[in-house]
Amino acid sequence: MQAVDTNVLIYAEISSSTHHIQARKILKGLAEGAVPWAIPWPCIYEFIRVVTHPRVFHPPTPIDIVLKDLQGLLDSPSVMLLAETDRHISVLRNVVHRSGATGNLVHDAHIVALCIEHGVAEIITGDRDFSRFSGLRIINPFAGP
Repeated sequence: MQAVDTNVLIYAEISSSTHHIQARKILKGLAEGAVPWAIPWPCIYEFIRVVTHPRVFHPPTPIDIVLKDLQGLLDSPSVMLLAETDRHISVLRNVVHRSGATGNLVHDAHIVALCIEHGVAEIITGDRDFSRFSGLRIINPFAGP
């Protein structure tokens, strides 16, 4: 199973992004496909926070548009939303210790832990910080040749 990271959601939402078309194609393929895929809940909240923030995008995307677009993804019959399970702290502890994650990287460690908890094998992301974590294959469709 594959999960998508926040930046894929952001690129797909922001039409001025250099990765907009590719991100939309990725999400459309996942959402319309029969193969199970996932979005970690922290990525959803981070996506909403970033695209509606007036200091990040001017103008920010109106919340009603963001929620409508998000609902379109959540309506996919093949999507799974990743949340903490009873074993989350154990998995998170392992991820943090193996990676040495502290500070801002703890957010990424949280996402990795959620993926591992739910048996996700790959994460689609443009964030190179994920390469420091083991247990999850990183797919970066936005990296140059």
